Amino acid sequence: MTLEQEIGRRRTFGIIAHPDAGKTTLTEKLLLFGGAIQTAGAVKSNKIDIGTRSDWMDIEKQRGISVATSVMGFEYKELKINILDTPGHKDFAEDTYRTLTAVDSVIMVIDCVKGVEEQTEKLMEVCRMRNTPVICFINKLDREGQDAFTLLDEIEEKLGIKVRPMSWPIGMGKSLRGVYNIYENNLNLYEPNKQKRVDDVVEIKGVDDPELDKRLPEGLVKELREEIELVNGVYDEFNAETYLKGEVAPVFFGSAVNNFGVRELLDCFTQIAPPPKSRETEEREISPEEKKFSGFIFKIHANMDPKHRNRIAFVRVCSGKFERGSNYYHVRDDKKIRFSNATAFMAQQKETVEEAFPGDIVGLYDTGNLKIGDTLSEGEKGLYKGIPSFSPEMFREVINMDAMKSKQLDKGLNQLMDEGLAQLFTFELGSRKVVGTVGALQFEVLQHRLLNEYGANAKFEPVNIYKACWISSKERAKLDAFIKDKQRHIAKDKEGKLVFMAESKAWLQMVQDNFPDIEFHFISEF
Repeated sequence: MTLEQEIGRRRTFGIIAHPDAGKTTLTEKLLLFGGAIQTAGAVKSNKIDIGTRSDWMDIEKQRGISVATSVMGFEYKELKINILDTPGHKDFAEDTYRTLTAVDSVIMVIDCVKGVEEQTEKLMEVCRMRNTPVICFINKLDREGQDAFTLLDEIEEKLGIKVRPMSWPIGMGKSLRGVYNIYENNLNLYEPNKQKRVDDVVEIKGVDDPELDKRLPEGLVKELREEIELVNGVYDEFNAETYLKGEVAPVFFGSAVNNFGVRELLDCFTQIAPPPKSRETEEREISPEEKKFSGFIFKIHANMDPKHRNRIAFVRVCSGKFERGSNYYHVRDDKKIRFSNATAFMAQQKETVEEAFPGDIVGLYDTGNLKIGDTLSEGEKGLYKGIPSFSPEMFREVINMDAMKSKQLDKGLNQLMDEGLAQLFTFELGSRKVVGTVGALQFEVLQHRLLNEYGANAKFEPVNIYKACWISSKERAKLDAFIKDKQRHIAKDKEGKLVFMAESKAWLQMVQDNFPDIEFHFISEF
């Protein structure tokens, strides 16, 4: 198969949502319908003892939430599908934002009971920044939720994007009987089955097919026909170009936990979603069809297998062909690195991959050379753009509860910081260590992983810090004088960059006014 053919059959997308909208459950059912697994797991269940493939960390299983992006790939209808299941919780938004730089399109999951929620709006803003094509899946129709038209109005209003229904629910809650596929103009009736794929579906051609009257109660048939007529009158016909530009979101309805509407979503997605696109570096735009390999690191995960203490960097292939065992140029360090171990993923289950093409996500075993945002290539020096960086919003001091495990604590902190989960600041005076995060839940995850993966018992105690500001000056003498004057508030980040730890907003403003020759930066890249 040629490079162009390999690129044409790739579909790489992220699944995003507000917490508990059913994102991880939908991921599992896509894998089920794609034939990647035979029995679906459950995120939270007393009866089903199979865990989901994408929530595999201990803390994810305990809390029933995703705290790290999972990568899964499978073949479906001669296409190579790559799914990135992201955390929904706002405390892990940074991981989600970075992941969105590595996908070509997005499926956004919305709870039909709660509608569009706060985190969904923020995620949509990130998609809009890159004009990422979005498909909406309105989930949990097995519950009594909001009216379908009300939900569509809410999506248009809150997310600022036009919609086009591609499927339509027949009933809701206890009366849910199936989903009418507007895109293919047919109807699939399902029996709910939480674990197995339903293959023996009844197919009825067209909403006016008299067979429909035999299969459904008279009231539901009449309501369906009226609603489909209204949908076709109110919403513009589906146009693939406006979807690919990120201007219109196709909408599907279903119940992921009961397998309602998932097949319609997957079949349509594989037809309309974009293959890998060109991407910008600092130097130029790079097309996926270019013969030379290039890609960027968007995620690092330590201890995917705690028994082997491995560290894996996730690289999105952007152009050419990646080949295991080849030497590739590491742009930031200006040196070549050979990658003899390269893996493809089904969550934490890995298999060695010999080659990969644009759109694929490859895991590279790494000893600490790679960082989030790094570019690998066959010699080209431009760095890929667009990996966002955030200033922490919460700060806590690291307290070592076991002096005999200091080395384990230091190693654990360094490796977990490499994942982008949090930022570590070490004060110049006293070597106090302070961790900065986006949200409080990250401290709980850090504490859990330090203990369970590194054997390091640590506490995180509140500390009076408002903001971490990276500092610089055009005059070295002025910078040295500032550091001497504010030594008690000077720290270094993990890369050794100088950081001023401000205790309050008012005090930071005063310091900025008193030291006009010092530049204060709220992101580390300046």
